[in-house]
Amino acid sequence: MEKVMSEEDFIISKTDTKGKLTYVNKIFMEMAGYAEEELLGKPHSIVRHPDMPKTVFKLLWERITHKDEIFAYVVNKSKNGDYYWVYANVTASVDPRGNTLGYYSVRRRPNPSALAIIKPLYTKMVDAEKRGGMDASKKLLDEVLYEKGVSYDEFIIDIQK
Repeated sequence: MEKVMSEEDFIISKTDTKGKLTYVNKIFMEMAGYAEEELLGKPHSIVRHPDMPKTVFKLLWERITHKDEIFAYVVNKSKNGDYYWVYANVTASVDPRGNTLGYYSVRRRPNPSALAIIKPLYTKMVDAEKRGGMDASKKLLDEVLYEKGVSYDEFIIDIQK
């Protein structure tokens, strides 16, 4: 069953450089259906939904490891099998010398009109990954962006408006 965030909610989490959770807020725990002790020290992928294209996570990791922020639509899986969509912003947390300490993510409710575009795209991307791997999925995403004449960032941000 789908769970929907309220307009005023924000899911916040922090991870170490390997993606293990070091902080989760109350709304994260409520949406994911886990207690804090079940989450801390675990990989953030504990909430990964199988309908989420791996290509998007590859892009996310490429960006944040280079200290570039990224916005993305993500479908997550709750402990009980429910799912929920988020509009995520992920950034690197750095020390005064610029060394990456970990990653910080803030998620909010995605615009329903954006999900009407993202859901079928992600379904096609996951199908492409099953048939031809992440290269096929990335090619499909690149074709969509090319047809629209926009970058990934422009596309993701524009449909959230």
